[in-house]
Amino acid sequence: MARIGNIVIPERALLMAPMEDITDPPFRILCKKYGADLVYSEFVSSEGLIRDAAKSLKKLEIFDEERPVGIQIFGHNEESMVRAAELAAEAGPDMIDINFGCPVQKVVSKGAGVAMLRDLEKMQQLTAAVVKSVNIPVTAKTRIGWDEKSLNIMEAALRLQDAGIAALTIHGRTKVQMYRGTADWRLIGEVKNNPAIRIPIFGNGDVDSAEKAGEMFALYGVDGVMIGRAAIGNPFIFNEIREYFRTGKTIGRPSVAELVCVCRDHIERSIAWKGERTGIVEMRKHYTNYFKDLPDIKAFRVKLVTTYSKDEILNILGEIEERYI
Repeated sequence: MARIGNIVIPERALLMAPMEDITDPPFRILCKKYGADLVYSEFVSSEGLIRDAAKSLKKLEIFDEERPVGIQIFGHNEESMVRAAELAAEAGPDMIDINFGCPVQKVVSKGAGVAMLRDLEKMQQLTAAVVKSVNIPVTAKTRIGWDEKSLNIMEAALRLQDAGIAALTIHGRTKVQMYRGTADWRLIGEVKNNPAIRIPIFGNGDVDSAEKAGEMFALYGVDGVMIGRAAIGNPFIFNEIREYFRTGKTIGRPSVAELVCVCRDHIERSIAWKGERTGIVEMRKHYTNYFKDLPDIKAFRVKLVTTYSKDEILNILGEIEERYI
């Protein structure tokens, strides 16, 4: 077992990656229900928080069902990040996570996200200031480097540890790779197995099956794996991995009845939290994976992503259940 402050993280921990417009409370609760050990909010702009932007403030909402939960913040200005961390801590999360890994241009162009890997001294200084500003653990998430010629994750990890973070997640790609190519877990393993590293190290990138998760633990000895895109519309992946660890066998996808039931629960929670139109629109990212293995599902999926009516969506889900049972 590992610890993040006073939070006990079980051996071979499974974490849900923070993802914009994906990891809201409705989805985090479902991932937790299906076996995620730790979940994170969507990333929250520090500038948005200190300006009281409604969208940023909404992202601070958390529920007891999802604990332990971290709120992830991003930014480049130390004063803004400190104030944002203080505001986020007031929402009552179990930890604050700093995003040093987002490769999206609108974030990087402002010197935030993975851009911080190009100024490790500033990264360390900003992190130390955030750690000092709150009374809960601070963690961080970053990448292995800016590009293949600047794979500086080891120095970054040591500096972040010195700044006081309680755990580090490393995505095994560079900024230049974005989400293309293959994640390099070799460098993640090198960080984890460096005797100077005393904090938990979590690996992220390309974990899309129980077998892949098992391989990453076995090869690199990380304290946990973080799952991102493979969990979209598929909270079941955490349970699949858990069962694989327990029995050594892979389990099949849930029954159609369970898929429909969970999807229905998800849309109901999404609408209750965001309102009908936004809740419906932001659910659309999940439908493909919920029903990905069903033959001739495209016509139903097209209906799901083109309607703005809750009643119509529930009717379509009922049709799917009748068609495939």
